Parts: sequence; structure tokens; C-alpha cells
Amino acid sequence: MSAVPDAVISAADAALIERYLRHARVEKRLAERTLALYALDLDKLGQFAVQSGVGLTAAGSHHIRRWVAHMHAGGRSGRGIALILSGWRGFYAWLGREGLIGTNPVQGVRAPRQARPLPKALGVDEAMQLAEHADEADDPWLDVRDAAMVELLYGGGLRVGELVGLDLAPSDDALRAGRGWLDLPNAEVQVQGKGGKRRAVPVGRGAAQALRHWLAVRGQVAARPAAAQALFIGQRGTRLTAQSVWQRLKRRSLRAGLATPVHPHMLRHSFASHVLQSSSDLRAVQELLGHANIGTTQVYTRLDFQHLAKAYDAAHPRARRKG
Repeated sequence: MSAVPDAVISAADAALIERYLRHARVEKRLAERTLALYALDLDKLGQFAVQSGVGLTAAGSHHIRRWVAHMHAGGRSGRGIALILSGWRGFYAWLGREGLIGTNPVQGVRAPRQARPLPKALGVDEAMQLAEHADEADDPWLDVRDAAMVELLYGGGLRVGELVGLDLAPSDDALRAGRGWLDLPNAEVQVQGKGGKRRAVPVGRGAAQALRHWLAVRGQVAARPAAAQALFIGQRGTRLTAQSVWQRLKRRSLRAGLATPVHPHMLRHSFASHVLQSSSDLRAVQELLGHANIGTTQVYTRLDFQHLAKAYDAAHPRARRKG
């Protein structure tokens, strides 16, 4: 179906669109920006209807699906189509309330699924470069603390919320508040994950050493009463926030010479990818990450395949033709 950008919408359909936009403006009190987007999407709907030789009130689900396929083939993203469908769905719901149609033809029509983007992960060398970086120009106390944070994020795959929620030791208060804690003698941290699920995460040798260094200097800043049990605190003695971790990690990664600013979830992705590359044990990675559904973990198999494909291209004599 070729596009007809100059198709003239019938007077009857144009009047319906105008009535609906007036309803949205007066009764729903939508913002002008939203109304402008609705107007564009409904104009697109009217042009599709003209092209298909049907009036807006006569359009069926098969028309809507055909128009969705046309937009998708034209390069419109799944998310963009979903937003357009949402506007169309509201328009047809209003037509139903006005008694002008019997069923909503957009109901049940969904946008094409968007390909799930691959999570960004560091290479092993980059991760090691970040973990081993020592910033001599930084405050020594902050440098030791940040090194321990990096080791836990990369070495254990923690979410940033799980990291800042860690206490020095288990307590009734931590259990009531849904916080985790450090158990250094047993080389693990107990974290409170999504959905209130607790899991034990191993603490590797590098992370354990970094944590011991941090615990040795943590007391140089007096923790405020509310943060007395917090594993990670800021220079004002309060429990470290997720935003602060993001800022410090970005700064550290740039100071370490990495080309891309690193954020906490990138270290979680790197942890999962690197463990999977070494072990190929998807179920174990699922448990370590605290994923309720293994389908969520399977995205890392795509990262692992990329790693294998690069290794193949670099090493196999038949990977590429010689020029």
C-alpha cells in the first residue's frame, strides 16, 4: 500500500476528529502538546481510511492491522506504533460511547514487538582496568570506598539499590526495613532484591580485600545515627544514595581512561556476561542475579554469542576471506 500523504479526509470523518479533539481538550483537559500529537495521529488514521476506501466508523480490526503493518514496513518503531494505537484506541472508545460504532476495532491490536536491546557490558580488560584503578588525585577515603563499591558491583552483579541498602551486619532493623548486609567471614552478602526476595551473593577475593580496606577507614567519617549500620556512607555521614554511586562511578571510569562512562547496571551486565562466558551455566547466573524468570537472564546468551563470534572472526582461518 503506497503512502498517500495528500489524501483528503471526508468532511464527515474530519468533523468526527474535530469533535473528539474538542472533547479531549474540554472534558479530558489534555495538554496542548498532547492534543497536537493526537491530531497528527488521527489525521494519519483518516488518510489510511481514505486510501482503503472506508469511513472511520466502518473500519474494522483487519484495516487497523493492515495500517499497522504499513507503518512498521515504513520504518516506524514498535514503540512509536504503540503510541499511535493508544491514540486511535481512545478515539474509537469515544465513538463507541457516542453510539456511532458497535465495537472498537483497535481493541486487541498490538504494535509489533520491539527487539530487546542488548545490555551494555564492559570487556574483561576494561572491567579489570576499572576495578584496579587507583585515583591518586582523589580523596584517599573516597577512593578506597569507591574501589569497594566497584568490586561488589562487578564481582557480585548487585543492583545499585541492593548495594546502597547493605548494612555492616544483620539486624532486626535491617530485616524490617528490607535491607541486606555484609557477611565477610562467610565471604558473602545477603541482599534484598526485587519483590522482597533475599539471596546470598558470593564475595570474591578482590571484593573481600577491597571491603576490608574500606572497613578499616570507614570510621574516619562519623556516621549519622540513621546511617550507623550502613556499609557505604558519604562524607556527610549519611547512607550513600544510588545517585551518588552513579556519579562516582562515572567519574572513576573516566579517570581510569575508559572510553564510555560506566554506570552501576553496566557492571551488573558485565558480571553476568563474564560469568556466562566462563561457565556457560545460565541457571547459576540466574540465581546470582536474582532473576525470577530465566528468560530475563537469557539476554546474556546473546552477549556471550557476540563474544564467541568476535573470537571466531579473530582466530579462525576461514572466518574471513582474504582480499
